[in-house]
Amino acid sequence: MERRRASCRLLERLTLVLLLLNRVVGRTVSVGSQWNWKLLLNNTGVVAMHMAVTHHNNVVIFDQTEAGPSEYRLRHQRKGKKCRTRDDSSCYAHSVEYNVLKNRVRALHLETDTWCSSGSFLSNGSLLQTGGNGEGSRRIRYYRPCADNRCDWTEQKKQLSVRRWYASSLYLPRENGVIVVGGRSVFSYEFVPKSSGSSGPYNLPLLHRTYERNSKGNNLYPILHLSSDGHLFIFANRDSILFDYKRHKIVKKFPTIPGNGGRSYPSTGSSVILPLDHSDNFTKVEVMVCGGAAHGSYVAAQQHRYLTGLRSCGRMVITGNHHQWRMENMPGPRLMSDMLILPTGDVLIINGAKRGCAGWNSASTPALEPYLYRPKQSVGRRFQVLKQTKISRMYHSSAVLLPDGRILVAGGNPNNRYILRGVAHPTELRLQALVPDYMSNRFDHLRPKNVTVVYPQHSTGVKNGQTFDISFRLASEPRNLSVVAYAPPFTTHSLSMNQRMLRLECLSSERGNRGLVEANVVAPPSIYVAPPGFYMLTVVNGGIPSRSSWVKII
Repeated sequence: MERRRASCRLLERLTLVLLLLNRVVGRTVSVGSQWNWKLLLNNTGVVAMHMAVTHHNNVVIFDQTEAGPSEYRLRHQRKGKKCRTRDDSSCYAHSVEYNVLKNRVRALHLETDTWCSSGSFLSNGSLLQTGGNGEGSRRIRYYRPCADNRCDWTEQKKQLSVRRWYASSLYLPRENGVIVVGGRSVFSYEFVPKSSGSSGPYNLPLLHRTYERNSKGNNLYPILHLSSDGHLFIFANRDSILFDYKRHKIVKKFPTIPGNGGRSYPSTGSSVILPLDHSDNFTKVEVMVCGGAAHGSYVAAQQHRYLTGLRSCGRMVITGNHHQWRMENMPGPRLMSDMLILPTGDVLIINGAKRGCAGWNSASTPALEPYLYRPKQSVGRRFQVLKQTKISRMYHSSAVLLPDGRILVAGGNPNNRYILRGVAHPTELRLQALVPDYMSNRFDHLRPKNVTVVYPQHSTGVKNGQTFDISFRLASEPRNLSVVAYAPPFTTHSLSMNQRMLRLECLSSERGNRGLVEANVVAPPSIYVAPPGFYMLTVVNGGIPSRSSWVKII
């Protein structure tokens, strides 16, 4: 039996040299731009205003409950009464669970309105969902995913302190709960469950300062990111702070992002934390904000004038002592887009519009072409325009990364009811997958397969800083091998709440017979780097990712 054992760090350096040499002689692997669209379902029944991938490889999709009848009619109401009328909204599903493997949906039941609400996954994989409109504006809901198709939404008797409509939430690992920030005409934050001794809500001056009365706020759905030092990055409109939520104090005030326009709802840009890396012990945290609406877009849209959106993106390192937005332009204007981090470390910008702002019939000119952003390329070479879709994904659309590597795209409804024809942008119920080029069969010789996670003995997960083993099969010699862990987000209104990707340290690897590779990997060192919960673990070889397996950090 042939066996080779080497440090993964040394292997990375050697393969990087080989890749550079290959580039010189023209033999490097080029993924290219042949991304493809695939129609999965003609009718999900429910608009994907909100969407999230669970660790059981299912996707929770839900809409508002007050939009009238959906296109998924129920036989019975939740309490068992037989449905006889076609006008009763309670006789229609407003949430479904999509089974990725079987490519079908089943109905779920929501009791109160989730219109423009927020969500975060907890350490046990449950989705904690907060707020909404009307009777749902102070509600707290849970969805605990299961494998037997019997799980459904539950609502707590305890409620939020105030109405949270267009609010954001972020998981807090120390408390195993969430912070909920903002909302329409709300300038505060609170904790769920309430922290010891807290009364809440707590005033947040940033929301007062960034509020624009004539633009429906322009600071709703604030952008939230958890920094690796445990502080919160909070961005609203064009301004941002680093916030110590335990002491209720501002740690830093960052420069205003350049550009004449807003980035928060209804201007609605999007944001990610770029992948965190073990090479600097996860200490460099860099935020990226892209797109948004031009100044005055909300007022203009009420007059049926749709101003061209923003093209600019800004990157800023929020750790350290020097903070400056470094700006660059996308290939075109864009707002209401989703930003997803891919296993390669690239960022996908997808969905949205080119003109107007968010809201009912407040935008025009769909952004049909996704953009691929490659952070490590030089400025001017980072953006790549991908194959366009034929389906508009405007207001109330969303996208998520699946464990199999595809991007699931759904939703779109700028109308306040389900209107399927006779309007400029009808309600969109088709479900699509965007299939990356690197999933093509022509890269199978490079693709790691059958990735298996081996937990330490007598454990149901991996602790922060602990080593664990993975195994996979590889048909060829490793090329620039890396292991990444991805926290799947809750997506709505161009926000991917709690999304983060971590490039893990690989201590050693051993290659055996029939291409079996066994590697020893280190879990991230802190709960603030990797909050406890379920992550998609992916092995990337020569730029070609494996299918993901789930790993639980405890």
